[in-house]
This record gives sequence, C-alpha cells and structure tokens, in this order.
Amino acid sequence: MVDALLDGVALLWETCRMTLSDDARSILDHVARSPKPVAMSDFFHQIHPITFARSAPDDDPAREAWTELQLRLYGASLDLHEAGLVEVVHPANGERPDLVAVTEAGRALLG
Repeated sequence: MVDALLDGVALLWETCRMTLSDDARSILDHVARSPKPVAMSDFFHQIHPITFARSAPDDDPAREAWTELQLRLYGASLDLHEAGLVEVVHPANGERPDLVAVTEAGRALLG
C-alpha cells in the first residue's frame, strides 16, 4: 500500500516537473533560496526586469509586453500553490501579500 502511494507521488512529481513552466520553476527556485517565507511577487522584477524607459507611455509595446510577462508570473504563482509546491506560512493581512515557503514536494521537484 505504501509503495503504491509512493509510486503515485513520484508520478505526480514527474508530471509537475514536465509541465512546470519556466516562470513557475524560476519563482519556485527563488522562494526555495530564501531563508524565510517570502511573497512570490517579490521576485517578479528579477525574473522579468523592466525593459523599457520608465517614461514610456502605457501603450508602449515594450511596456505592454512586460505587463503580460508580469501577469503570467501571477498565474505561475497560482499554479505553484495549486500543485502543492509552495504553502502559505503567513496569510496576507491587508498590508502585505501571503508569505510562502517551498513544500517538501517543491524541494523534491527542484532536486
């Protein structure tokens, strides 16, 4: 029974490894390297730095492309939580977002 359960967990981890996006893997790696719980969004500008002049208008193509990348990172954050690869350690309190840590499954996925 335990062997079957472990086989199922191993299959789930391998499935996540195969389907985890580059953005999700990057967020997971950043969170794993943090010595304390962090907001996943703290790393968004490191993962996809600004590539346009701050004075660029809202409809500047580079600004719009960067905004899309930032939104994709929010989706990747949700994917990590839904897959059980990160867990909320300190829920959002109105002044800051959820602070998360990598789960054992997340660490196993990173190797």
